Amino acid sequence: MKVFFWGTRGSTPSPLTLEQVQAKINAAVMRIQSKDIASADARQKFLSNLPSHIYGTAGGNTSCVQAVADDGSQIIFDAGTGLRVLGKKSQPPKNKRYSILLSHLHWDHIQGFPFFDAIYDPESKIDIYYPVEGFEKKFQEQMKEPFFPIDFSALKNISFRQIKNQEEFKIGSVTVSSCKMSHPGGSFAYSLSEGGKKKFIYATDIELYLDAANYQNSVETFFSGAKAAAIDSQYTMREAIEKIRWGHSPFSYAVDFAAQMSIEKIFLFHHEPEHSDEELDAILRSARWYSNFVARRVVDVNLAIEGTEIDL
Repeated sequence: MKVFFWGTRGSTPSPLTLEQVQAKINAAVMRIQSKDIASADARQKFLSNLPSHIYGTAGGNTSCVQAVADDGSQIIFDAGTGLRVLGKKSQPPKNKRYSILLSHLHWDHIQGFPFFDAIYDPESKIDIYYPVEGFEKKFQEQMKEPFFPIDFSALKNISFRQIKNQEEFKIGSVTVSSCKMSHPGGSFAYSLSEGGKKKFIYATDIELYLDAANYQNSVETFFSGAKAAAIDSQYTMREAIEKIRWGHSPFSYAVDFAAQMSIEKIFLFHHEPEHSDEELDAILRSARWYSNFVARRVVDVNLAIEGTEIDL
């Protein structure tokens, strides 16, 4: 199984600003020495050795993650603006069937759907799995006038299926499990297992401390022993204290949670739109320090970065 991050931001798209681009250029220029511009190879080496928050970016698109199973089945988590990029850059499945698992209906998780090329291809099949009662009508509203020029009724290749909490079902060679989490209006996390092993969990828009009472029950069963997980970690602790019940978690809670659930590797996900790449890099370093010295078990902590591919 391979996992691709196409959108990692939360709440609203956050493209790099002019000031942020200029700051990256300035930071790079300040590091240049004469030997770094002596040849094309030297210049490339200099660029590749720059810190990732200077030479790269975590991205500005909202939530969209793709899993490609060993049998070629494609499972997409959420339809944020990253879904548009997926449609442009990803290789379509051979049978042109996409399975989209939606965590909930908040705008940043559905706003990329009208811009997903595959929905306009009559040969494609789009299966949408959703957890919210009355979802279909609400979901279609974003493609009605005056919000969008093409009405949802023009699409003939879409099917819907409502799923329940703790439901288990198959998509190709993958077993999918669902788990309701704490978030305003509700949100579902999803687990993918293949070959009898729990490979990947997608768990965004969750307020982890509100689920603490359930850790010994359904939540623990769902998360325990996963190889990798993308976990909501939008806030610093200070931000989380100021935004209780806004539906998101601080990065330290994500690390503690992963340690408690024996998750091997986590990707900090659903980044706060106000956090720059430099701030996200600082959060990653803090989360790794926390994992090494404070958490009950060391967890492999990573930052979810747009364009990243993970081989599980």
